Amino acid sequence: MSPTRTALSTPRSPAAVNADIATVRSLPIFPLAGALLLPRGSLPLHIFEPRYLAMVDDAMSGDRLIGMVQPRSGAEPPPVYAVGCAGRITAHTQAPDGRRFITLTGLSRFIITGELDVVKGYRRAKVQWDRFGDDLQDDVTDTIDDQALLASLRGYFTTHSFETDWKALEDLPVSALVNLLAMMCPFEPREKQALLEAHTLEERARVLRTLLDLDAASTVTPGNRLQ
Repeated sequence: MSPTRTALSTPRSPAAVNADIATVRSLPIFPLAGALLLPRGSLPLHIFEPRYLAMVDDAMSGDRLIGMVQPRSGAEPPPVYAVGCAGRITAHTQAPDGRRFITLTGLSRFIITGELDVVKGYRRAKVQWDRFGDDLQDDVTDTIDDQALLASLRGYFTTHSFETDWKALEDLPVSALVNLLAMMCPFEPREKQALLEAHTLEERARVLRTLLDLDAASTVTPGNRLQ
């Protein structure tokens, strides 16, 4: 039996998405250490736990929104950071055994103001969007030194013996480069959180370079780079 792919509607304009987001007062939240979603970023996820399968089913029957959050610890259920990012399911495939493969496209960050009763095993939170009203606007990139960022990335990759297609990275728009590296580099959860909470793209680029340079220098213990 072949996987079942669900056809999803064409993404709407930023203005329409912004209007929709403003009316949302609660979200299902998915605490997943190291899995960072940023506005306009794409996050592929493999869903297999029953509670999160139920979450995806409910999201697919509604607005297709899921809030990604970083756990503060490995406790169960984990306490979570107050700032997360909402994504809309833009790709959905169901395997014959019931597992789901989805892609979340980041829309806007939010602040958790409280949690609601658990539904079918997954958590829901009350959210506010006001602090991140610019997330659906174009990023300002003219103050970001992309060559300095790439130099920091080369040092980081050399330290860890990573390989990549440098030409492809150099050809990316600055905003896509910053957000891709923030999402893909294997930083600690609280470092990922610092990247998420950076108010502007320029600030995120500064945090990213700091993390890359400190890691490449190998002078600190991983997980203790941000105090």
